[in-house]
Amino acid sequence: MTMLMWAGNSIASRLAVGNIPPMTLTSLRWVFVCAVVPFLLRRQLAEHWPVLRQRWRFIAAMGALGFTAFNALMYIAGYSTTAINIGILQGAIPVFVLVGAFIAYRTPIAPLQALGVGITLLGVAVTASRGDIDVLAHFRFAMGDLYMILACMLYAGYTVAIRQRPAVPSLVFFVAVASFACLFSLPLLGLEVATGHFFWPTTQGWIILGFVVLGPSILAQLTFLRAVELIGPGRAGVFVNLVPVFAPVLAVAIIGETLHAYHALALVLVLSGIFIAERLGRRGRA
Repeated sequence: MTMLMWAGNSIASRLAVGNIPPMTLTSLRWVFVCAVVPFLLRRQLAEHWPVLRQRWRFIAAMGALGFTAFNALMYIAGYSTTAINIGILQGAIPVFVLVGAFIAYRTPIAPLQALGVGITLLGVAVTASRGDIDVLAHFRFAMGDLYMILACMLYAGYTVAIRQRPAVPSLVFFVAVASFACLFSLPLLGLEVATGHFFWPTTQGWIILGFVVLGPSILAQLTFLRAVELIGPGRAGVFVNLVPVFAPVLAVAIIGETLHAYHALALVLVLSGIFIAERLGRRGRA
């Protein structure tokens, strides 16, 4: 359920085009989340406030990069690339995390893990180039694909840094990060208005916003936390690999996008690379 809702966020980024501006969607997403969830967790937030206040700079950085920047770049990407590409490119996040952990903590990368990273990045290149070697040779990528690659790198950084998060319950930490995400998204909304790119959302735009708030932002967090409680973080984390699988299926079924041969090739490369890096690579190190 969690991965289905997160994959649905890729579809929302495409459906939002012409229905709700990207920075408006980014900002209002966190505004509505922060209007509801902190109230529900007010006692827990009060209990853990001293710890949160002590680590507020770290939490602010996590909210700015992992939530605000990631979602803003995804929604902007929807204007110049497909939902299928957006979904497949998110499959690179686990290998970016592997590389980030090596850079930040010098976590060793086994040879098979390095092979998995290379195969996944090849899948990213196939996706971004639309399977056209000329595009790859001359670096003529769609801006939306480049935005998504940058967004994935930022979220990978968020994932690597989360190891250092304050010792508070996961949902309390999420609310704290979301609050800063809301704060940092407001200047983006102001810039969108100031530059004349704002328009009032259509009826479909409000429906998209409602889904993004209730689905990926709230329900997905609750179901993922419950999944971690039931099967543990290791097994729950493996399911993230379903996002690049679900997103193309939803894009074809809901938007009517066309699944090309290069999409299938890229998906096989991305998932194979993840499997080699996460499963065979770790087994080889053991």
